[in-house]
Amino acid sequence: MSKIISLANQKGGVGKTTTSINLAAALAAENKKVLLIDADPQANSSSGLSVEIRELDTTIYECLVNGVDPHKAIVSTRVKNLSLIPSHIDLVGAEIEMLNLEHREMLLKKMLQSIRDEFDYILIDCSPSLGLITVNALTASDSVIIPVQCEFFALEGIAKLLNTIKIIKSKLNPQLKIEGFLLTMYDNRLRLSNQVYEEVKRHFGDLVFDTVIARNVRISEAPSHGMSVLEYDPLSKGAQSYVSLAREVIKRQ
Repeated sequence: MSKIISLANQKGGVGKTTTSINLAAALAAENKKVLLIDADPQANSSSGLSVEIRELDTTIYECLVNGVDPHKAIVSTRVKNLSLIPSHIDLVGAEIEMLNLEHREMLLKKMLQSIRDEFDYILIDCSPSLGLITVNALTASDSVIIPVQCEFFALEGIAKLLNTIKIIKSKLNPQLKIEGFLLTMYDNRLRLSNQVYEEVKRHFGDLVFDTVIARNVRISEAPSHGMSVLEYDPLSKGAQSYVSLAREVIKRQ
């Protein structure tokens, strides 16, 4: 049975989608069978893996709202061992449509039951909000990775996310754990980056991944080519960081 991990932070621009794509590719490179679920209406994980959304009949939207078999939504990517359930802009309206559905917080969990045994890891790229779809993702997950940007407002909003996780644990998913806090966009030349690192480490201790994702030009360039950084420049520091993160995730299982 696969391990299901959400990547969540309601603060935008923290490297959540970048981490979703590159961690998925790095786990695939470690010979793990991986499914990445794009649960963000912006569909950046889908475009970042060169999936042409306009040509698709079935996305996560149809699976959640209309109960379509998720097997129909799974598409292969150019990365060996990595598949994707793409997103669509229609997902913006899904939360309103889901409000009237029975067990609305459990729809994603129910959807994944039929495909869970087919993968080693299922990663869910959540939208930058704490809405119903993110609640669905956390309810369906075994654990959550929280990317934290090494900038001034880094810890702002984390308390709100941790409170949401606490509520979901008490009411919907008692097994949910924090897989770890991942520091992103780190620049060791900046005192602020080091201060944020120290503060996060002091607050969360062993829950902070040893791997830190530094600012890296190759990581920024890769999505515009529809590639993970491991495809775009496998020898870059960015690619090596995500390989290191993947190995940490595997070790924690």
